[in-house]
Amino acid sequence: MIFQEERKWWKKGYKKIACLDEAGRGPLAGPVVAAAVVINSKVKLKGVKDSKQLSAKKREEVYKLLTSHSSIKWGTGKVSEKVIDRINILEASKLAMRRALKNLKQKPHFLILDGNFKINSDIPQKSIIKADEKVFSCMLASIIAKVTRDKIMERYHKKYPQYDFNKHKGYPTRLHIQLLKKYGPCKIHRKTFSPVASMLKYKNKKY
Repeated sequence: MIFQEERKWWKKGYKKIACLDEAGRGPLAGPVVAAAVVINSKVKLKGVKDSKQLSAKKREEVYKLLTSHSSIKWGTGKVSEKVIDRINILEASKLAMRRALKNLKQKPHFLILDGNFKINSDIPQKSIIKADEKVFSCMLASIIAKVTRDKIMERYHKKYPQYDFNKHKGYPTRLHIQLLKKYGPCKIHRKTFSPVASMLKYKNKKY
């Protein structure tokens, strides 16, 4: 049922619930992006699923609907590959979520996070594994985070066309690995992620 999880907390007096999800924990290149979404039960949306279950075209359509809807409040946060390498991907994901909250136009009363961790915040929160499949508002956050990150990687494709970032978005696909072996890592590759780290180690040993 839509809003099943949200209703439990609305009944407890938390009128503004922000659901948070991130995109980009697994790629070898580019940032991690989080989104925070606040919605109310009066909003009617059809065909919304976890971003991974939607085609790129459908995600873009839903993204445009969400980000232009007057009753949906949202914010995004980004953490670069350099910071990911410095503090690790889990801490970077938490930081992206805190930045998304900061960019939210209103302060929520309660947080629902996709994952098994909590973030540093004075707002009460609950973490749910696979919330992007179970909690409606988290599905919306997953779509906004995914499309926002995809747009960033498409811009990086123009700067580094040899890596085809517009196709794989930095994820470790067979194509990306082949191009990485051919050209070596570029500035937006995550230097602490394998196989990027092993390539850099080999290069340093070689020279």
